[in-house]
Amino acid sequence: MTEITIRRATPDDAADVAAMVREIAAHEDQAAQVHVTDEQWRALLGRPEVIVLLAERGGRAVGYVSSVRQLHLWTGGDVLNLDDLYVRPGHRDAGAGRQLMAALAALAAPGRLLIRWGMEVDNVDAQRFYHRLGASLRPKILAAWPPSAYADLATGH
Repeated sequence: MTEITIRRATPDDAADVAAMVREIAAHEDQAAQVHVTDEQWRALLGRPEVIVLLAERGGRAVGYVSSVRQLHLWTGGDVLNLDDLYVRPGHRDAGAGRQLMAALAALAAPGRLLIRWGMEVDNVDAQRFYHRLGASLRPKILAAWPPSAYADLATGH
């Protein structure tokens, strides 16, 4: 098998990134939640705070890790909020995920940025993977407040 290379995605990679985002969403039964078009991905990948690293094998995208650099108000510094780590079927268990995480760590290291993320409680494979990397895992409930749920409150404040 050819070697895996990691590089930062550019706007020209929008179609590959969008395709893999749709794949992970489908895998998580969340396909209906994905609304970003290839063209929107072109714009997103041009933003400096949006970090998407691609794993490639033989010039073909086989995985990605995505994060957003964001101000953390408690520390006054930045953090990297990891959104997704995804490796396509047929390329898993070959080190791509670990290489993607290592490359993200290398980007965070100069600024000593905290990298944080969430995962589903029942995703024990992911928990095991992240624990092996040295991540601390702690339970936390994540809330999502869609506009349809807060619209009445916002207009009646």
